[in-house]
Formats: sequence, C-alpha cells, structure tokens
Amino acid sequence: MVNESILNAEKLHLAELLEAIQRCVYFLDASSRKITWPLTKEQLETQKKDVALFEALAAINERFAKLQDTLGAAMRHASILAGEPTDSFLKILSFYEKAGVLESVASWQLCRTALNLAAHDYEIEYAEIADHFNSLKTLTPLLYMTAVQFLSYCRESFGIEPKQADFSVEFMTIVKTTQADENGATQ
Repeated sequence: MVNESILNAEKLHLAELLEAIQRCVYFLDASSRKITWPLTKEQLETQKKDVALFEALAAINERFAKLQDTLGAAMRHASILAGEPTDSFLKILSFYEKAGVLESVASWQLCRTALNLAAHDYEIEYAEIADHFNSLKTLTPLLYMTAVQFLSYCRESFGIEPKQADFSVEFMTIVKTTQADENGATQ
C-alpha cells in the first residue's frame, strides 16, 4: 500500500502542475491583451514613461518564462511516471517531440533562448526591446500548443486531468482563439 500512496501522490502532483499550466496560459494571455501588437521602436520611445505599458511587458516576460518552466517541470514529472529516462532534459524533450507534444526540440530551445537573451541583456535600445517582445508574442502560440498537446498526452496516457477545472474553460478558449488567429494569419 505504501507504493500505491506514493504513486497517487505523484499523480496528484502532476494534476496540480497541469492546473498551473492552464493558469499560466490564462495570465500570459491577459497580460498580452493589454498590448497593441506589434510593438514599435517609436511606440516605446513615445511611451517610455508609461508605467502600465512597461508593467504589462514585464508581466509578459515573467509569465512566458513561468509557462515554459512549468511545462518543463510537468514534462519531467510525467516522464518519471511513464518510466522514461530523465537524466537529461534533452532526452525528455526528444521523448515529447516523438510523442507529438512538442513541435520540435529546436522550437523549445528557441523559446528558452529568447528569454535568456532578455534576461542577460538590459537593453536601452527601444528597437531591440520591441523586437524581443514581438518575438515572445510570435513564440507564445507555440507554448500554448505544447500545453494543449501535453495536457492531452497526460489525459490519454495516465487519465490525469488538471486538479481543479477553474481555468479549463478559459484555457481552451484562449487556445482555440490563438489557433484561429494563427490560421487566419497564415492564409
């Protein structure tokens, strides 16, 4: 019985991570909706003292990172439950690429690189700041799709859903809207 209680605790933890993923998507989307996209150098120069704008941008940076970090933690945890190797995150990413959760390992790394560049480069050039946030906006649908695919993987593989459904409806609405926007932009 001890082993079963440990397994149940691990499954509960994954369910909590799935809920956290949905919450991350919800709040990233809310922050992103406060911005008129795409950002321009001129807009940022003109509004350089606009606290609300720069607070929203800071929130986007933080929430994008939080979403990717939470997805990563959940993928590692689900890999353990699936009995997959977890000694390197690259192996975990490769597994999820093969499982159809990730578009590609390179796309995941691109999201991480976009964040890391901003974290290490305190830009004062408004054109570069605009490019950074426009890049995050462009990459956000990729993380949203990964979240959807990962939740689907957990449901199908383990029968695990988010612990609470508090963000489920909004999560699916955001994802469907994003997909429609992406499909409209590519046509």
